[in-house]
Amino acid sequence: MFFLEQPITRRQFLKGLGIITLGGLFSKEIFKNLMAKELETTTGFIKPSPALYYKKMDGKKVQCLLCPRECVVPADNKGFCRSRKNINGDYYTLVHSNPCVVHIDPIEKKPLFHFLPGTTALSLATAGCNFTCKNCQNWDISQASPEQTDNIEISPQKMVKLAVQYQTPTIAYTYTEPSIFFEYMLDIAKLAHKNGISNIYHSNGYLNQKPLEELIPYLDGANVDLKGFSEDFYKDITGGTLAPVLNTLKTLKKNGVWLEITNLVIPTKNDTEKMIKDMCEWIKNELGCEVPVHFSRFYPQYKLQNLSPTPIETLQKAAKIARKTKLLYIYIGNVPGIKEESTYCPKCKKILIERKGYDVRQINIIDGKCKFCKQNIPGHWK
Repeated sequence: MFFLEQPITRRQFLKGLGIITLGGLFSKEIFKNLMAKELETTTGFIKPSPALYYKKMDGKKVQCLLCPRECVVPADNKGFCRSRKNINGDYYTLVHSNPCVVHIDPIEKKPLFHFLPGTTALSLATAGCNFTCKNCQNWDISQASPEQTDNIEISPQKMVKLAVQYQTPTIAYTYTEPSIFFEYMLDIAKLAHKNGISNIYHSNGYLNQKPLEELIPYLDGANVDLKGFSEDFYKDITGGTLAPVLNTLKTLKKNGVWLEITNLVIPTKNDTEKMIKDMCEWIKNELGCEVPVHFSRFYPQYKLQNLSPTPIETLQKAAKIARKTKLLYIYIGNVPGIKEESTYCPKCKKILIERKGYDVRQINIIDGKCKFCKQNIPGHWK
């Protein structure tokens, strides 16, 4: 793999290439082409790698114990997520060291607003997912198997070296569901910590307790999609269930992982005042009023193209309900320029972090406190 002799800043890197990016993003094509010969894509997976968290059953069947689906998989078949396969009675992951997406993103894109604002994250994903969300914006990779995607062979060691080389203080596991590439994520995360790099993931929260507890020591921050607040909604829209997601949220919070929540507000699906109020009450009572909540605007995608984008008034109403519930840090996403994408001090009400889209304009937090009134502001600031 090609690496520069001396580290350079991301700004210097882009300037030298003459690249103008939107929102500070590398495209997949630009990134892979810059990495020279060893980062060429190939369709399909490299080779199976032993999976964690499964048990053998009679007749060469296996039962996956990674996520709450706990698939029973016959020999020569895959699990629901399409990223794991029973090969002659042993279970394997097909996506280790085999990402289909590698970007350098602003941390704000995750979205994480109280975690190293204004910095970048080396972001990656593999094919597959354990949900079947009808609104998925990355359905072309999340609902695919690794045989169907163009993949890049990057070992955990190479991934961490990329983060060091391009001075991204964080590696993000995102775009699809990171749980389905658990072994790859865990191997990278362990090496990242040894090199002083933080780990974050944007997850649907659908992971069993034991693997979650194994990951947590290497996980610094998380944004979990709380997609709605009823089992009926989860069954209809995601193909999953709500209760395990709530357990993941409580476990992350209890173990000190910096936590933020995203709720994509979908018209006619999860936008009732009651559902939003019940969700906010649960967050306050179970997680605390300081957990940031992002109400994100829905745009027609995948199997929900018959719906309209979320009215901004609906998002503002959701934010108002959250504030009435006494949640302190409420954001509105996918509406660039709206005031609710900036962070305000809950005490003096002044702007702490001004944002426009993914662009951070000013930061008024010093040593974890409001610059103006010294109010303690929770987050991961260093």
